[in-house]
Amino acid sequence: MTSAYRAAVLGKPIAHSLSPVLHNAGYTAAGLTGWAYSAIECAESELPGLVDTLGPEWRGLSVTMPLKEVALTVAAQASPAATALGVANTLVRRTDGSWFADNTDVTGMVSVLRGAGLADGPAIALLGGGGTARAAIGAAARLGHAPVTVFVRRPEAGAELAPVAAALGVPFRVAPWSEATTLGGYDLVVSTVPKGAADHLAAGPPWPATTVYFDVVYDPWPTPLAAWAAAGGCPVLSGLDLLHAQALGQFAQFTGVPAPADAMREALDKATA
Repeated sequence: MTSAYRAAVLGKPIAHSLSPVLHNAGYTAAGLTGWAYSAIECAESELPGLVDTLGPEWRGLSVTMPLKEVALTVAAQASPAATALGVANTLVRRTDGSWFADNTDVTGMVSVLRGAGLADGPAIALLGGGGTARAAIGAAARLGHAPVTVFVRRPEAGAELAPVAAALGVPFRVAPWSEATTLGGYDLVVSTVPKGAADHLAAGPPWPATTVYFDVVYDPWPTPLAAWAAAGGCPVLSGLDLLHAQALGQFAQFTGVPAPADAMREALDKATA
């Protein structure tokens, strides 16, 4: 039986994604019986062709790595956040059949950090320079234009982020990856690197217990650095927190109804228990 409305998460690899768990639980809780959400593996070069094949029943697409930059090229319009950051994690079908690009990672990050009690203007250490790092800079702008130091393995990755920070009015500097061993002077440490890349930092000097650690990885969890930070008394936030928070904005844009946040989080926690 074909669903009246469809949505999906796109990326490569994608089999691990928990987005279908979140959105389908939301449909059930909201009484949207005609909706279905799936996962589709898609490489960068395949995205334009795939989007062109989608019929009118398709209402939205969640976009993950490595598609966040190319997603902007298939959209007729984009939100100020997606335009400023140069990456999108959300494609919404408009009534004329065109696609609108947005970035709900930014609002999701801000929501998670505010929930952890983080005040405006924190000194931020950012690990990694990819698409999610751009969202973190967008979040920094909304947290009182908080200063950001990005630690990167490739200098060119930092150089690509500098114009984004400048456009958003975020104080910004690039530091080599080798200097990331001492992060105790920051109020917030955000890791956007792949699993395993930051594990060695758990051998560094302890951070103050007031340092908030936000790791966008959620599989496996906890990461060695997250476990180390938690053992030192630091508040720790996970990729599951971000996955949930950013999905709420997507759900509302796709369906036109508020996301049932509690039901979606309950489904996510059950799937990862």
